[in-house]
Amino acid sequence: MQTVCIIGDESRSVADRLAGRLAETHEGRIVMVDCTLEAAEIDTLSETAITDIDAQFERTDDGHWQARGRNRTPMELLDSLAADYEYAVVAGVSHHRLPTVAVGEADPAASVPVVATAPTAAAVDIDDIVERIETFDPHITLETLIKQVKASPQADRSGAIATFTGRVRAKDSPEDARTQQLSFETYEGVAEQRLETIRKELTAREGVFEVLLHHRVGLLEDGEDIVFVVVLAGHREEAFRTVEDGINRLKDEVPIFKKETTTEEEFWLHEQP
Repeated sequence: MQTVCIIGDESRSVADRLAGRLAETHEGRIVMVDCTLEAAEIDTLSETAITDIDAQFERTDDGHWQARGRNRTPMELLDSLAADYEYAVVAGVSHHRLPTVAVGEADPAASVPVVATAPTAAAVDIDDIVERIETFDPHITLETLIKQVKASPQADRSGAIATFTGRVRAKDSPEDARTQQLSFETYEGVAEQRLETIRKELTAREGVFEVLLHHRVGLLEDGEDIVFVVVLAGHREEAFRTVEDGINRLKDEVPIFKKETTTEEEFWLHEQP
């Protein structure tokens, strides 16, 4: 799912314009996420006590669905939507893994990937963002990859889907300093080529129909997912074996560099003795 966050002045109006332009120029489902309302404003939107439920969905007069709610972070919401939508436009918040447009006096954190800035909402170049959106890092989840392999032409022959998810571990032992975040960097193009080579070689195995591997880059915080391996196979034996080989080869053969930040220090893992 290609995702763009809009923060700053009139972020909702900019998001509306961007979503509308995407609908005109791109095929695929689009979701708009509005994070600009305060909790008190959300409560006034419905006679239902929104504090008593997680979310409320309504069908508008023009046939669209809208939802209201709380107790769910924007990233948790996007994770739940990623498998079903090709594009997401988010108004009012940014994230260290999501391309962001900063408007007016918006001051995103240094870790946020800012793809465009503008002094006012009217000055945002919507057409430029729409033209470049496919070049932004997509928001990919495990569910996205599972849905992709299920759509394989070989799915009728498959009796197993096996997956692996690697996460940011806070501690290796109780005595360790807590890991706050990991940062991943790659040589542009090289990592993708190596991943594709591994994918093709694993898919060529007898009884294996589809293999997908995805490693996130940039800043990842404690508890976030890092890497996914998904295998569609005829039987569980081939599926389990290929998942294990896939993550082992990814770690051994793909040049991805990891910097760890703990509560006590910061260091690159390949520089550790």
